[in-house]
Amino acid sequence: MIELIFVACMFGAQSQSANCQERSLLFTDVTPMTCMMGAQPQLAQWVNEHPGQRVRSWKCRLVNLAEREA
Repeated sequence: MIELIFVACMFGAQSQSANCQERSLLFTDVTPMTCMMGAQPQLAQWVNEHPGQRVRSWKCRLVNLAEREA
């Protein structure tokens, strides 16, 4: 399982840290490279569905299921 982790911030916020949250999308049938290549369209879709939000940073990683369930 691959996780696309990103930091989303409220559009126009004066303080970037005050109105930002870490979010993630999970994918079961992709490789880390596929995640990296497809992240921008996925994030663009997420931004379209969440008006007023901007993505500040993102990364793909393998999910550690032991960590995820804890």
